[in-house]
Amino acid sequence: MNRLEGKVALVTGGSMGIGRAIVDRFAAEGAKMVISCDINPCEFEQENVRGEILNVTDREGIKALVKKIVEEFGTIDILVNNAGITQDAPFVRMSEAQWDAVININLKGVFNVTQAVAPVMTKHKKGSIITLSSVVGLYGNIGQTNYAATKAGVIAMSNTWKKELARKGAQIRVNCIAPGFIQSPMTDKLSEKAVEGILSGVPLQRMGTKEDVANTALFLASDESSYITGAVIPVSGGLSF
Repeated sequence: MNRLEGKVALVTGGSMGIGRAIVDRFAAEGAKMVISCDINPCEFEQENVRGEILNVTDREGIKALVKKIVEEFGTIDILVNNAGITQDAPFVRMSEAQWDAVININLKGVFNVTQAVAPVMTKHKKGSIITLSSVVGLYGNIGQTNYAATKAGVIAMSNTWKKELARKGAQIRVNCIAPGFIQSPMTDKLSEKAVEGILSGVPLQRMGTKEDVANTALFLASDESSYITGAVIPVSGGLSF
């Protein structure tokens, strides 16, 4: 039996990279419908995947989309908060605009979308909320004060929501995934020396793939993780700073 049979999922930032891999994995596991939301339009071949344009800073747009999904499918079983950006700079030279842009999408955006979806899950007393954090949110990283703050912040919010949303017997689970160095077109451009430097701190001696992250999201979305909430699962090959 497919692991997400009959489930309705909403994935932000689902048009490319890790988000696209999660959308594809959920669809392959029999989800009734996977709604992939992104600021840019995207086409999907699967019949059980739909692309929607959404800006996670647009609270009214989020409310309208959630209402539309519920009217058509009755509920939202799974939410994956994946949308995010980086605007890196050394702390002392980071502009207020760089700080605000990353905070608004990576942190407030997660707040906005989850606040709109949570009442739907509360009504049905079940659901899985999965937010993409990062090892940078656990350990920090040079040049990423804004990004680190957001990725640590979503962990703190999730630990609060796991308590608030599970009241009155509701089986709403709230977890985070913390990817490490994941292979991407950007990392493919790195020199061999740069890659060796990265892998020197990774016990498994390889970069992760977007499918590694998608498989973890699938586990957290499925009933196999029914007694897991408040977890932060590193998908990092054992990376430590």
